[in-house]
Amino acid sequence: MAVSVAAAAGRLRRAVRRTPQWRGPSRRALSSEAPPTQAAAVRDAFLSFFRDRHGHRLVPSASVRPRGDPSLLFVNAGMNQFKPIFLGTVDPRSEMAGFRRVANSQKCVRAGGRHSDLEDVGRDLSHHTFFEMLGNWAFRGVYFKEEACSMAWELLTQVYGIPEDRLWVSYFGGDPKAGLGPDLESRDIWLKLGVPASRMLSFGPQENFWEMGDTGPCGPCTEIHYDLAGGVGAPQLVELWNLVFMQHNSPPGPSPIPLCHLSVCLIPVILWGASPCIPFLAREKDGSLQPLPQRHVDTGMGLERLLAVLQGRRSTYDTDLFSPLLNAIHQGCGAPPYSGRVGAADEGHTDTAYRVVADHIRTLSICIADGVSPGMSGAPGCWGLIWALNPSRLVLRRLLRRAVRFSTELLRAPPGFLGSLVPVVVETLGGAYPELQRNSAQIASLVSEDETAFLASLQQGRRIIERTLRRLGPSDVFPAEVAWSLSLSGNLGLPLDLVKLMLEEKGVQLDSAGLERLAQEEAQHRAQQAEPVQEQGLRLDVHALGALQRQGVPPTDDNPKYNYSLRPSGGYEFGTCEAQVLQLYAEDGTAVASVGEGQRCGLLLDKTNFYAEQGGQASDRGYLVRVGLQDVLFPVARAQVCGGFILHEVAAPECLNVGDQVQLHVDEAPLTPEQLRAVEGTVQKAVGQNEAVYMEEVALARTAHVPGLRSLDEVYPDPVRVVSVGVPVAQALNPASQAALQTSVELCCGTHLLRTGAIGDLVIIGERQLAKGTTRLLAITGEQAQQAREVGQSLAQEVEAAAARLSQGSRDVVEAQRLSKEMGRLIDAVDTAVMPQWQRRELQATLKALRRRANTAVRKLEMGQAAQKTQELLQQHSEGPLIVDTVYAESLSVLVKVVRQLCKQAPSTSVLLLSPQPLGQVLCACQVAQSATPAFTAEAWALAVCSHMGGKAWGSRVVAQGTGSTADLDAALSTARAYALNKL
Repeated sequence: MAVSVAAAAGRLRRAVRRTPQWRGPSRRALSSEAPPTQAAAVRDAFLSFFRDRHGHRLVPSASVRPRGDPSLLFVNAGMNQFKPIFLGTVDPRSEMAGFRRVANSQKCVRAGGRHSDLEDVGRDLSHHTFFEMLGNWAFRGVYFKEEACSMAWELLTQVYGIPEDRLWVSYFGGDPKAGLGPDLESRDIWLKLGVPASRMLSFGPQENFWEMGDTGPCGPCTEIHYDLAGGVGAPQLVELWNLVFMQHNSPPGPSPIPLCHLSVCLIPVILWGASPCIPFLAREKDGSLQPLPQRHVDTGMGLERLLAVLQGRRSTYDTDLFSPLLNAIHQGCGAPPYSGRVGAADEGHTDTAYRVVADHIRTLSICIADGVSPGMSGAPGCWGLIWALNPSRLVLRRLLRRAVRFSTELLRAPPGFLGSLVPVVVETLGGAYPELQRNSAQIASLVSEDETAFLASLQQGRRIIERTLRRLGPSDVFPAEVAWSLSLSGNLGLPLDLVKLMLEEKGVQLDSAGLERLAQEEAQHRAQQAEPVQEQGLRLDVHALGALQRQGVPPTDDNPKYNYSLRPSGGYEFGTCEAQVLQLYAEDGTAVASVGEGQRCGLLLDKTNFYAEQGGQASDRGYLVRVGLQDVLFPVARAQVCGGFILHEVAAPECLNVGDQVQLHVDEAPLTPEQLRAVEGTVQKAVGQNEAVYMEEVALARTAHVPGLRSLDEVYPDPVRVVSVGVPVAQALNPASQAALQTSVELCCGTHLLRTGAIGDLVIIGERQLAKGTTRLLAITGEQAQQAREVGQSLAQEVEAAAARLSQGSRDVVEAQRLSKEMGRLIDAVDTAVMPQWQRRELQATLKALRRRANTAVRKLEMGQAAQKTQELLQQHSEGPLIVDTVYAESLSVLVKVVRQLCKQAPSTSVLLLSPQPLGQVLCACQVAQSATPAFTAEAWALAVCSHMGGKAWGSRVVAQGTGSTADLDAALSTARAYALNKL
């Protein structure tokens, strides 16, 4: 719990006064006396400042194990846990939805994935795989640039007491390619706060524009730097704080990297960063920047780096966050004391080993406390599978093995040494992160067990290396096959970088080319064995969610999902739910008023009884019907949560409109392909046993209490005919018998085979849901069953061949579209063929993924074609409020893309394009500039033009499309211009 800001500041100043002045490069022995715990004072002063002076809510650090974010191996920034707010997907009923001003100290791990510092740890004096990120956030515009910069400046200069003349700032200098001007607002704010222009730097998007990923929220940032030189000679800047102003949605492109080297003499190290005040943007899939519905402030400052500045250290390893660990390492090993050497000066790599061990034991302790375990168990040779299932676990294994190797070989540590360092980590960090204290014994035990297991592998690996070296000549390279067998991809599970390092220390060169070849072969093998990527499905992006919130649409009431009960028979009964359609979305995410037959769409209702996918539980499946039209089923493939709204993914067999009343039904158990195959297998086993079929008429009353007897909800004659497979009827009807639970015993008046072997073969070729929880299976037997299997095998081979053609890629749109149509033809063939139902379902899933890949290829090629045609049209038309023209496009999809790209490059222009097709058909697409609505709408514009051509049109107020037929394109263009000019 943070103390008051005054108390925290006082404690901080007393601690800083006890700190020796800056000594230059780190080359000092550690004192055996523990230094004052200044890190806690610095952390506490930060939290107290934002809570007490500026009304921020303090929230705990999130676990370093990402929750519901497959894009991350570990939480690597303070903003990770707030991504739902930035993306607009936060559930409005959640606690997070109420966050406005927030501050915390976040545990971060950067050891693997896109942002990894693992390779640099130990080699220099500043990199870490675990660090603490101090941060403050302002959500939904509660404050923005001026307040964020002022708070940062106040904390650094007044609370931490850093001299103003040691601080520099950088700001976003603009990006002409993206159409973004310089962030002069941030520059002026810093000037107003007293920062002279001579200590201000302007940089481009690589340094001062922050992006969450290839797409999504982004914005300019401004950074505060500390001058290590103190005015003596050229500035040596270290970044302290990064302030990010999220105001855009961003397109794909190279993500910004932190400042590293400005010039030979200007080395930035950032203390604190906050983004500048450019409108909140998000980068879209097509690369454009769009303003976000709400803007946010996201700042981050590394505690370790700040502490080094405040304690006058050039190395973060010389602060009190690390000195207790380095001291404990020295006391537990036979190595000389730590002296902070790097590079060639670090003879024997002793100081490198100190830094590696200290860093890695911190990371291991933090991760294990948060539930991520390295786990040394696992059969040799299965590392690729482990990576596929749990890559973060593999990263921790690598960390532990590096730490063991450096501690035992370079520091001469005794067995079990790493586990003895865990209490030191708990002592230095446990006050801020109590989960370390709660789990300290378990952490130490896991580390020690894994250390013991790895030491055995390491010793065996060392023997193999020595034996191999004895067989090599003076100029021979170390065989790639041997190195591979030692690595995580081989048998012993040694990290490959560790194998390379062991060879480097012996002056032996590794066969890098051979190793690369083995890695490529392994990657190809994994790709062949990998399961197909799950389809993401329809999503509501930040703009769609913002529109719903502006319209006052309430979150979906999903309380009916808990309306189920247990039947006396043991099965579950789910209640139905009546709801109203509030919004429909096309496959591209566009909001529409209606969807037509055959369209796949997203559906928002006022309430639902479907469980939406979350928390590791899969989504419900089922169907809905329109009230009054119970005979038409709209299958619901999945339901997912998007910012408190439940989006239902629906295939529409008929028209569905906003405002329709529907009734929802949850499937209790849809049969899986595996279950269908198992049913077939059970029947085929009975057929192979050629069991006798017994039939006998008995009194109906005798059948009333037979366990497992199959009967339908209908009136049976008395006496009734009983049919039993493999067991005489009298035996099956014995109250003490369990025969009816083991074989088929039914009430049936039909004619039956006398032995099961006469069936010959049986194939289930279809299924139909009769009622909720009741599925009818359709099967064929004998020769027809054999023919169905042959059809299934033939279609499976066609699908395999189509997949191979798709993997070869397409050179142009026509070829890609042909492949896409081929997938559609195969889908139709599989849907209608008489074939095994389990195989149909498997091929349907495969074809669904293949069609998605084919459509993606088409879209990429169409985007390229659209970009070319866009540039041609822009060259033909001068700037103005209107572009009406013809252009050849191979499909309506391409034409729409051309229109959209034109409008993005000329946002104040309304565009309508016609594309003549064979046989006189004409495609039409248009988009209206935002400044021209609501008087001028795209849907009405397209309708006017397509009606003139005897066709139809559809769309929204902003974008619309349609078709028609005409031999007089000039007349159609004149109609389009006249209508637009009248509205404009």
